[in-house]
Amino acid sequence: MIDNGEKIARALLVCVDTGAYDAEASLDELFELVKSAGAQPVLSLTQKLGRAESATYVGTGKLAEMTDICRGQEIDLIVADSELSPTQIKNIENATDVRVIDRTTLILDIFALRARSREGKLQVELAQLKYMLPRLTGKGIEMSRLGGGIGTRGPGETKIETDRRHIRRRMETLKEELAEIEKHRQMLRRRREKDGVITCAIVGYTNAGKSTLMNTLTDAGVLAQDKLFATLDPTSRALRLPGGVSVMLIDTVGLVRRLPHHLVDAFRSTLEEAAQSDIIINLCDASSEEARVHLNVTRDLLDSLGCGDRPVLTVLNKCDLLDDSLLAQDFNSYIKISAKNGDGIDALLQAIEDNLPVRMKRVKLLVPFAKAGLVSDIRDSGTLIHEEYTAGGVAVEAVVDEILYAKLRQFEEKY
Repeated sequence: MIDNGEKIARALLVCVDTGAYDAEASLDELFELVKSAGAQPVLSLTQKLGRAESATYVGTGKLAEMTDICRGQEIDLIVADSELSPTQIKNIENATDVRVIDRTTLILDIFALRARSREGKLQVELAQLKYMLPRLTGKGIEMSRLGGGIGTRGPGETKIETDRRHIRRRMETLKEELAEIEKHRQMLRRRREKDGVITCAIVGYTNAGKSTLMNTLTDAGVLAQDKLFATLDPTSRALRLPGGVSVMLIDTVGLVRRLPHHLVDAFRSTLEEAAQSDIIINLCDASSEEARVHLNVTRDLLDSLGCGDRPVLTVLNKCDLLDDSLLAQDFNSYIKISAKNGDGIDALLQAIEDNLPVRMKRVKLLVPFAKAGLVSDIRDSGTLIHEEYTAGGVAVEAVVDEILYAKLRQFEEKY
């Protein structure tokens, strides 16, 4: 986004490496997050410390170096790769005279930018308020220009007041509205279950190609860009498998390393939509050096949501960007595709069919008029592909489960 309505913000990225996680990989991801927010990452600084300085995050020498860089490189924004306290933000801003945000604020900002649905906007606002509430004291430069740049967008369409009671009241209102949306979601879920609709959710690390795969399979028209969190709101579309069975394909919000717990809580209902699906596709960008880490992030979240009894298909996307021998060596047992050019899609569709919760069968039938009620049964619990009235009865092509097939097999015609 254009910062302050005039120019693209030039950002300095800062990381304190305490050894608690892979700082280099996290900083690489922070680069992508900053670009997704619309800023230009100019430089990065890393300092190895046993723990972050409580007053300034970095040491005094590194803070002086940051100040010199900000002046020499015309830096507009400092982004820390950790959560900062209000005191740390204030002290860094006082030393550098540059606005400071942390990783969590940046991610919340991107979510605010991407949210389109009412539920998505409500969830983002609730997450922002939860994060802001304990940080009302000591806010510095970024609070003086609320709504004026990266890290200050939203929440919602109105600027929030800094009165704690007002924020708590707003949070309660948001929770009530989200509870109503969740009731509606559960009602739709029960209706799908009653109607026998099979659901298949695509989950995975952000920018793995979930929206591109959705578009390839269903022509859903979902926004597909090379940006983190390009798609925030879940999208559902019908997918007809080669055998004739139709499933509901669900695209979900992307995951990210060290996702702020505020967002995990706020988007849990959306993620549970995937967790309660009949089949889960764990999609991963095979061309990423962090592919195995990304797969583990997704698996850990699925485990936390209780998905142990669901079939999970591990699918490697963007395989056209890798050498075949490397794929065979590192990812031999996984389904390999390129959602962009269609490679491997047939194998993926076959894997989905092989993991359907109920074995389905495609049949051609000639149902006597005296047994025409069976055609209604097909409409209720199967998939009616074609129906034609002939002199000998109702000619039907359909996809049915094993129970219904037992009633119909005497009327089956061979292909």
